[in-house]
Amino acid sequence: MTKAAASNVFPFPAPRVDDYPTYLPLQPQPIGSLLDADEYKQNQNPPKLFEEMEIRGVKFPNKAWVAPMCQYSADNGHPTDHHFVHYGSMAMRGWGSIMVEATGYVPEGRITPECLGIWDDAHIPDYTRIVNYVHGLKGIIGIQLAHAGRKGSTPAPFVEGQFVEKGWKGGSTIPAENGGWPTSVPAPSAISFKGGDYPDPIEASVEYLESLKKAFVDAIERCEKIGFDFIEIHGAHGYFIHEFTDPISNKRTDAYGGSFENRIRLPLELAKIAREKWSKPLFYRVSASDWLEEDLGPEKRANATEGEDEWAWWGIEQTTLFTQKLADLGVDLIDVSSGGNDLRQKIKLGPGYQLHFADHIKKHTENILVGTVGLITTPHQANDILEENKADVVFFARQVLRDIDFPLEAALELGVAASPAVQYQHAWTRMVVKRNAEEVNHKTSKEHGVDAVQGQEGHKKEVHANGNGHANGHVNKRAPPPEVHTSVP
Repeated sequence: MTKAAASNVFPFPAPRVDDYPTYLPLQPQPIGSLLDADEYKQNQNPPKLFEEMEIRGVKFPNKAWVAPMCQYSADNGHPTDHHFVHYGSMAMRGWGSIMVEATGYVPEGRITPECLGIWDDAHIPDYTRIVNYVHGLKGIIGIQLAHAGRKGSTPAPFVEGQFVEKGWKGGSTIPAENGGWPTSVPAPSAISFKGGDYPDPIEASVEYLESLKKAFVDAIERCEKIGFDFIEIHGAHGYFIHEFTDPISNKRTDAYGGSFENRIRLPLELAKIAREKWSKPLFYRVSASDWLEEDLGPEKRANATEGEDEWAWWGIEQTTLFTQKLADLGVDLIDVSSGGNDLRQKIKLGPGYQLHFADHIKKHTENILVGTVGLITTPHQANDILEENKADVVFFARQVLRDIDFPLEAALELGVAASPAVQYQHAWTRMVVKRNAEEVNHKTSKEHGVDAVQGQEGHKKEVHANGNGHANGHVNKRAPPPEVHTSVP
């Protein structure tokens, strides 16, 4: 055999991520970040959804962020292969930020026996594996630290649903023999979320709260060792911290109950601890309203009697005051959701149904970023929210699970060129087009054996009245979301 001619030799090794335990192709830039505007002229005046954001030295490549979503797939608190694939898949698709779901910093802080935990050093390696992979892809990943409170020791929704379908009409409390902790469910007051169904909680003692703060510090130190980019404190959806802030669930008579100042004492203490121990971005998720106007009238009582709390339930007025106090402590972003603490809630569902809360907070607080979430399902809807300055970032939850490629699809629909994962780049030739040099892109695709029109890449989009696809090779726009959504937030 003769030696190959020098002109046939490709002398460059495949770029790889240094110090990663297996071969992982090196991404030239963060997935989902805009390509060089000098080459891709369409990126010179980008939509706000694709603007980079920097918080305390952490650079988020765009403003389409993944909200925390419980997976109920952990093994005694440990992340499993499901979590590695779940979060790793998101990292390959260009989301500007990924957040690990509600994670208990004490065992009884989990919702279900299958929820994630971070109460033990033994949990560190499993999270580190996930974080290292996301970082290997140049992605950003954080974690939500949570305590379920009176909603703990209950079954995963899909587990309960299976038995309800088979005729189960009993309660929703997991017994000890199935991994639950029914006699050790703490809450601010001994008030069940759903009497006769959910656990009967015990009132958390001041001693317990002190031990909880120590566990919280330990969890933050584990987050540092793991390498998370940010932490979010879960103070929403009727879980422990929300239960403390809310007069519906907090009937204490000590320093942690009664007045507004007392009810917000614990979350402010935890936020202060986190800010002192954690130098990177710190977020806080809040339920902005109990949605109880129809049942209980105004959030603030007009004629409170002596000794009576002037607030009837937790709503946007208290949330706004509380948010400013979080900002003053150095919390960087308020993640605005709603509901979850009272079964009488009447949520007015529809596209962007929680946006007005975020907009209100943004207009009435200072020195804190605002994130919004809730039935935000299209690129233009998300971008309009940012362009109209109603929020600073957009969180996506169920839309991530329905359409994991949403960030790159959004780039295509909004007319910009974002960086796909190198392994998937041929799926995005229709987006990664130099507006003044389409022939170069077409030539490169052909040389690698992938024609630009394969896989519906080159077909003209059509919009059909019914929003359904057809077997004609056309790419159809998704139908708009319904005016009223029937799912539970």
